[in-house]
Amino acid sequence: MEEPDAARPPSRLVRLLSALFYGTCSFLIVLVNKALLTTYGFPSPIVLGIGQMATTIMILYVSKLNKIIHFPDFDKKIPGKLFPLPLLYVGNHISGLSSTSKLSLPMFTVLRKFTIPLTLLLEAIILGKQYSLNIVLSVLAIMLGAFIAAGSDLAFNLEGYIFVFLNDIFTAANGVYTKQKMDPKELGKYGVLFYNACFMIIPTVIISVSTGDFQKATEFSHWKNVLFIIQFLLSCLLGFLSSRCGTPPFRNGVLMIICQMR
Repeated sequence: MEEPDAARPPSRLVRLLSALFYGTCSFLIVLVNKALLTTYGFPSPIVLGIGQMATTIMILYVSKLNKIIHFPDFDKKIPGKLFPLPLLYVGNHISGLSSTSKLSLPMFTVLRKFTIPLTLLLEAIILGKQYSLNIVLSVLAIMLGAFIAAGSDLAFNLEGYIFVFLNDIFTAANGVYTKQKMDPKELGKYGVLFYNACFMIIPTVIISVSTGDFQKATEFSHWKNVLFIIQFLLSCLLGFLSSRCGTPPFRNGVLMIICQMR
């Protein structure tokens, strides 16, 4: 069954609204995650990522049951169709949350801009897309600004830099491979999100339990703090929305608006 939004390309207004919504969600989730991991001192980015995956599964499954959205039921061919997306999906989650906890918000925001040139590079290699000189120059200007900002960072954190650059790579690769795998006649965008989360939530829980990370999270002192719980749940919801907005056609609108501004 073909999804309705696959029938025609989105208009300029839809792409603009998509970019604004995606930007708002991205901004809010960074603030909320920073508060949880730094202000409250929540000890486990992995458990926070598990919460976001569980929220994605619940929202999409309930929506499917109520026939709000459609994606195919599970069959044995789906893992092969998705690979390597589940690995990129969980890598994107964990590296993003880990880098948020170790870097200042301004530096995290600056270094995340490297996702744009990486996305263009991977789309050229994997999807065979070509971009105009104006777009390439715009991206180079963004990279130059990021290098200048990173060079003046007085609070250099090597571990944080490694995590954020890994997050850039995972984000770009996840976006490009999602675009490649997201055939509306097969899994569609909702199927890709749902099965990515389903395949990786159990291995991530096992890793968290085996490393003692899960126990630290369950023993965290702020679970009785209503404000903390609200922000934790908000992070889980924003994690789903950011994943939803990071798939085409939403991501296409964001990328093209950013790159075509001149």
